[in-house]
Amino acid sequence: MYKSHVLVCGGTGCTSNGSAKIREELARQLKANHMEDDVQIVETGCFGLCAVGPVVIVYPEAAFYSGVHADDVTDIVNEHLIKGRLVTRLLHTERVGEPPVKALTDTEFYRRQTRVALRNCGVIDPENIDEYIARDGYAALIKCLTEYEPQQVIDMVKASGLRGRGGAGFPTGTKWQFVKNAAGDVKYVCCNADEGDPGAFMDRSVLEGDPHSVIEAMTIAAYAVGGTQGYIYVRAEYPIAVDRCRIAIKQAREYGLLGKNILGTDFSFDIELRLGAGAFVCGEETALMVSVEGNRGEPRPRPPFPANKGLFGKPTLLNNVETYANITQIIMNGPDWFASMGTEKSKGTKVFALGGKIVNTGLVEVPMGTTLREIVYDIGGGIPKGKQFKAAQTGGPSGGCIPPRHLDVPIDYDKLIEIGSMMGSGGLIVMDEDTCMVDIAKFFLEFTVDESCGKCTPCRIGTKRLLEMLNKVTDGTATMEDLDKMEELCYYIKENSLCGLGQTAPNPVLSTLRYFRDEYETHIKEKRCPAKVCKKLVSYHITDACKGCTLCKRNCPVGAIEGEVRQKHVIDQSKCIKCGACMDGCRFKAIVKE
Repeated sequence: MYKSHVLVCGGTGCTSNGSAKIREELARQLKANHMEDDVQIVETGCFGLCAVGPVVIVYPEAAFYSGVHADDVTDIVNEHLIKGRLVTRLLHTERVGEPPVKALTDTEFYRRQTRVALRNCGVIDPENIDEYIARDGYAALIKCLTEYEPQQVIDMVKASGLRGRGGAGFPTGTKWQFVKNAAGDVKYVCCNADEGDPGAFMDRSVLEGDPHSVIEAMTIAAYAVGGTQGYIYVRAEYPIAVDRCRIAIKQAREYGLLGKNILGTDFSFDIELRLGAGAFVCGEETALMVSVEGNRGEPRPRPPFPANKGLFGKPTLLNNVETYANITQIIMNGPDWFASMGTEKSKGTKVFALGGKIVNTGLVEVPMGTTLREIVYDIGGGIPKGKQFKAAQTGGPSGGCIPPRHLDVPIDYDKLIEIGSMMGSGGLIVMDEDTCMVDIAKFFLEFTVDESCGKCTPCRIGTKRLLEMLNKVTDGTATMEDLDKMEELCYYIKENSLCGLGQTAPNPVLSTLRYFRDEYETHIKEKRCPAKVCKKLVSYHITDACKGCTLCKRNCPVGAIEGEVRQKHVIDQSKCIKCGACMDGCRFKAIVKE
């Protein structure tokens, strides 16, 4: 019986910041102090507060230590584990000047969340099936196999109101029903863990922190629809998630929870991993299935839909990681419990990857209908350095930008579409007053141009032409007529592209034109970027505060600065490449960007 448990985050963020070294040093010092039998080290998934990692939590005190490094382990062992005194300098502080927070659950970041899909992340060792079982893992599967007929399982999912968390928000129970009703001797159940949106890491974190929840849910889905084989399509770029999925699948097989005659019944189902090469288009369901089959990932025309003719031409069910992560809780707690959260048409909770200009970067899970203001200010801690909120991008390259006037709109599938954005998989990037919205639209469009598979002309050529128009705006060479052409081209691409990538690619352009058209017009009419971001529309100037130290002159890579020692220097605008090296290095703040 252990006296203490030390939980060390093993998610991608903390791992990249050295959490493995913390575990190694903990193990070494515990052994040196003969405490291996008193203290257990647990490697968990992501706790959610990615920006303050590596994170270490010590129980039973629940002490929440953030920004921990291997050098801090000595204090944790000697002070906390041996002497029983909290290491106050390592306790997490939410805001500068405020007292530290003792427990993770005491933070504003956590208190306002409702964790369903993320319920086990940061709580259990994802590589230990026994810890998952100890938290009612696989109880939902047992319940389905022993108490419910397949149709009853589908009816529960329907009654819960769960909609697909992969982007479009299609009713999950309806999709399951289509597959069950489809004729076929073989049916497949697939999990979309491709997650290629910039700034999105929800699905990866669930697989890293709670892989068995997905495996159990896929097995339940297979029982409900008549599936015989499952595939998890996950990016090879997610090595931790891949390794933990492999371990979880192996453990489930050893426990008789996958394979032939599961739990002694006549139901058989198994799961294999398929690794994606990082193509964004393979997040589209038909392209994903083509890739699983071993072919180039390109979308297929629909109909036929995958429910009737999907993987290898057989009926196929495809949901994403977060959708599956809700299933076992619906079975265990009942559909009414799940439907009691959220809004009328969007039930349950939603996980968001909160990033950008925000104090608390990380994963948050809130009931559908929570306002953007609550997420940004109450959970996210607001905008750093006292800057003003300018917009939030939801839905990644497929979504749109939400302006300040919609901060109090409840976030759900339908409301986001009404205001020109979309839920997407759940990326939520916050922007402040220093952000150029034309540049943001260009950033996302550059991404979709690179990721287009090239199969259909509207997407392959149309997005390229649209990007060229945006480049004219940021270069200061566009005309007002170009704005009308851009808008017309956006709608053409949306209406004629083959798959969701092309159909949604113009959304960032359309939403910024809708809410920030004045910025486009300033770029065109005044040849000026209001946020001072677009290089060709800004210039650097040396003010009278210059002391003539010559540092800027020495730092300039193209020799564009002239001046003598102790005399005001001057920038030759014809030579300046606008790299900003002069401004970054000036100790007297004598250089301004206009």
